[in-house]
Order: sequence, then C-alpha cells, then structure tokens
Amino acid sequence: MKRIILPVLTLLVGIVSACNNNKTLPIYGNREAKIVTAADGSQKVDTIYQTIPAFKLLNQDSTSITQDNFKGKVYVADFFFTSCTTICPTMHRNLKTVYDQYKDNPEVMFLSHTIDFKYDKPSVLKKYAQKLGVDGAKWQFVYGSKDEVYHLAEHDYLVAVQEDSTARDGYIHQGWLVLIDKEKRMRGAYDGTKTDQVEQLKKDIATLLAEEKK
Repeated sequence: MKRIILPVLTLLVGIVSACNNNKTLPIYGNREAKIVTAADGSQKVDTIYQTIPAFKLLNQDSTSITQDNFKGKVYVADFFFTSCTTICPTMHRNLKTVYDQYKDNPEVMFLSHTIDFKYDKPSVLKKYAQKLGVDGAKWQFVYGSKDEVYHLAEHDYLVAVQEDSTARDGYIHQGWLVLIDKEKRMRGAYDGTKTDQVEQLKKDIATLLAEEKK
C-alpha cells in the first residue's frame, strides 16, 4: 500500500504519546476565537473547536445512521473497506480488542466508514461485521456516497483516503482510529496497526470518560 501522510494527525500521534500521563486529553482540529455574550450582557472570548458535522449514512442493517445515534457517547471512528488485504484486517483485529474491553459500557461506541462506495453495500458490511464477531448497535459499519464519506474523512476526521486504480486493492487510506468525545470533538488519533497505540487508545477512552464526569 502507498503511504499517504496527513500532517495534522501525524503530528498528533507524537503529541498523544507525550500526553500519556495527563488526566485531561487535548482537543485537536481547527479552532477559532469568538466573542460570546453572557446572559448578564458581559462579553468574553471563547474558543470554538472543530466538531464532526451532521451526517446520514446507511449501516450494516440498511438503517439510516446520523449523528443523533452518537449523542452523549464517546466513540472511535475509522475508515476501511471490506476487501482490503493490507492494513484493514490488522486495524480491525486490534480495534476489536477495544470493542471487547468496552462492550458493556453504554457510553462508548464505534463507527467504521467504508471507502468502497462501489461494493461495500449494507449486506456486505453485515457479513463483514459477523465475520469480525460484532453484533448489535454498539459498532456501526456505514456506507455512503463517495462525496459524503470522503469529505467526512479528509475535512472532518482529518484522515486521508483515496480511490487509486494503481493501488493493490484499488484504494489507499490511513489507518487512524480517531477518538471523538461527547461534544463531537477530536481528542486523539492512533495508528490501528500498532498494538502500543491501540493500548493507549484503551487508556485514553477511560481518561476521557472520567474527564467528562467531572
């Protein structure tokens, strides 16, 4: 597979490693300062962070999935395709260990977007989920148009994806597992092919859950 690097998330992994001992996770993505007016008329400068926007995709059960399905949840997002023979099998075997650790926690969900808009229809995603050993609504495998999914990947989750006829499987993409908080903000990104980073993801989910209870 060709290597494609997205600077923001490449830098982010290094920062995450440096923040392992922090009790509060950083917030990533674009941000802007905005003047807000309080109820008493006073004004202050507030920071507005990049968030995952509204979306509508079909899941493995041919049911529409929107941002509302993840309301009040911490979730891990990634981009893959079912016929991938390179990084996807390793990514999802590793992510399955995270799923298994948090499968009984109702505050944690998982969201995998296929980038194969030609083949990975809901019925294919269903078989893939079953083969992986996943059942129920906790881990959603979703399908959408190329424009919607690719835009979400590159502009919102900051993960590079690309259709490429010269690539081994016809697509190239990064193997990031992106941690999203209950406010729809990015709080971490982890190389799903590396066991040490997946282990850090497990710890950071616990940190984020504890943080949001304060």
